[in-house]
Amino acid sequence: MRDAFARALYQFAKQDPRIFIIVADISPAGSMAQFRTEFPERFVNVGVAEQSMIGMCAGLAMRGCRPFAYTIATFSIYRPFEYVRDDLCYQNLPVTVVGIGGGVAYSTLGGTHHAQEDIAMMSALPNMSIVAPCDPRETEAAVGACVRHGGPVYLRLGKAGEPDLTANALEPFQFGKLRLLKEGSDVCLLSYGPMTALAFEVAARLEAEGCSVAVMTCPTLKPLDTEGLVRVLRRFHTVVVVEEHSERGGLAVQVKALAWESGASCRLETFSLKDAFIHFFGTQRQMWGEHGLTADAIYTRIRA
Repeated sequence: MRDAFARALYQFAKQDPRIFIIVADISPAGSMAQFRTEFPERFVNVGVAEQSMIGMCAGLAMRGCRPFAYTIATFSIYRPFEYVRDDLCYQNLPVTVVGIGGGVAYSTLGGTHHAQEDIAMMSALPNMSIVAPCDPRETEAAVGACVRHGGPVYLRLGKAGEPDLTANALEPFQFGKLRLLKEGSDVCLLSYGPMTALAFEVAARLEAEGCSVAVMTCPTLKPLDTEGLVRVLRRFHTVVVVEEHSERGGLAVQVKALAWESGASCRLETFSLKDAFIHFFGTQRQMWGEHGLTADAIYTRIRA
C-alpha cells in the first residue's frame, strides 16, 4: 500500500503543481524516490518534528497548495494532535494526514507504534474525514479522492505486502460510500483496511458449506455511509463487522448504533481489537490472533 500511495501521488503531482509531501523522520525510500527526484522543491523531510510537519502543511494549504503529511500513523496524529485539531480541522484546510501502519501493522515495535484507536480520535474532530483503503488498488483511488477533497483527511494505510482484493470488485471506489466486492445473499462480511483479507478467508470457509456470503468494504469511515449500512442491515440475515481497531469508537459500535436506531432484526456480530495494550512480539497476523481476530474465531462464532 505504501508503494501504491507513492505511485498515485507521483502521478497526480505530475499534473498538479499544488501537491506537496511533507514527511517526519521517515522516507518512503525507493517508493518515493521518483517524486523526490523530480519535484525536490515539493518534498520536505522535517525530521523528528511532527508538529512542524502539520504546521507546514497548514501554511501550504493556506497558500492554495494540496499538501500530504506522511509518517507512521501514531506519529502523524497522536504526537501533533493539537496541531491537527487547531491548524487543520478548525480552519478546514485541504491537508491529507497519511498514517502508515494503521492498527497493529507495526506489530514488532510495541504499543508506541500501534494505532489501535486512531479512527475514534479522528472521528471526534469536526471537519475531519477518514479513508482506510483495503488494498493497493483502493489506495490509488483513495489518493485521488484526497486530492479532490476540500477539507482535512486522515488516510489510514497498511504497511506493505497487502494482497489485491478489489481487482474483481463489483462496485467502484466512491468517497463516502460502501463498496461491494463480492456478492452474496445470506451473510454480509463488512470490513476495511488490510483486515478485509481476513473477511475473504472467512467467506471462503462459509461458502464451502453452502452459505452465500457477500463481502463489502467501508473505505470511508467518516463521513459514514449510514444509508448504505441501514440497507445492509435490512437485507441480510447475518451481518458481521471485522476491523483492526479498538472496540471503542470504531466501525463496529457505529453499526450497532445504526442497527438499534433503524430497528434492524438481523443477527449482528462484531470483531475488533481488544481495549487493551497487549504485550506480545510477533507478526501482524499473530497480533490479530492475540486480539482474538482469526479466521477460525470469526468462523466459529458465525456458525454457532
